[in-house]
Amino acid sequence: MGDWQAWAGREEQHHDRVDEALAARWLATFDRVAPDDEIMPQGFHWCLCAPDAATATLGPDGHPLRNDDPGSFLPPVPHLPRRMWASSQVEFLVPLRQGDTVRRRSSVQTIEAKSGGSGELLFVTVNHETFAGEALTVREVQSLVYRAAASADAPLSPPPPGSERFDALTWDATRVVTPSEALLFRYSALTFNSHRIHYDLPYARDVERYRGLVVHGPLTATLLLDLAQRELGDNALSAFSFRGLSPAICGEDLHLVMRKTTDAYELGAFASDGRQVAIAAAA
Repeated sequence: MGDWQAWAGREEQHHDRVDEALAARWLATFDRVAPDDEIMPQGFHWCLCAPDAATATLGPDGHPLRNDDPGSFLPPVPHLPRRMWASSQVEFLVPLRQGDTVRRRSSVQTIEAKSGGSGELLFVTVNHETFAGEALTVREVQSLVYRAAASADAPLSPPPPGSERFDALTWDATRVVTPSEALLFRYSALTFNSHRIHYDLPYARDVERYRGLVVHGPLTATLLLDLAQRELGDNALSAFSFRGLSPAICGEDLHLVMRKTTDAYELGAFASDGRQVAIAAAA
């Protein structure tokens, strides 16, 4: 594996605005009623400061091409072409409000190569700080993972649902959502995410070897935050951590659950047969 440490410390900034139209589209996507005080629910920050790469610069997977140009923010790692969002640790400091002018400052913190049963992996940790004016509103440490391309005969992932059924009896709150093609399309549009696994079924199945269209990791995280806000009220959390464990597939029930622990909340997303899709915690 090449040495990509030269990318550690690289920074970039993006600007955006919480305008009325963007807020309305986000709220409509999640069937939310517009708040009277124009304060946006938590999770909205993931559709701000979206990547704005020109269409001509997109790679075969729909992601912006990565290269070894000095201005490139993320390392290219050509022999590990698959890149995905693995986890995030989020601090909510100040709520975002309609009309806010937003700036996001991002920096590459660490780059770590690992090897295991799934082959070579490269983990890139990125620190994002989102400001509204001069106020720091959201701080997020995000982990990205690079993986090798799937072989043409690799089994489809995840495996077909088994005969077991998810048991929600030990959880305090539950909600079942079936992510549709329309929901995936809208979330891709909100975040300007052109990764083909979210809308191009032949590509997702035949090239990346997924069993169906893949639900975005941050979409699952946003649905978990929505469950927390249904139980606790909007903007009640100060911290939220999320880690993806297995792909969620479009058109299949997603069981969102939450329970109180001693001093925080445990959350999770599960397939109908009990396969865990994601684990999360909130405080």
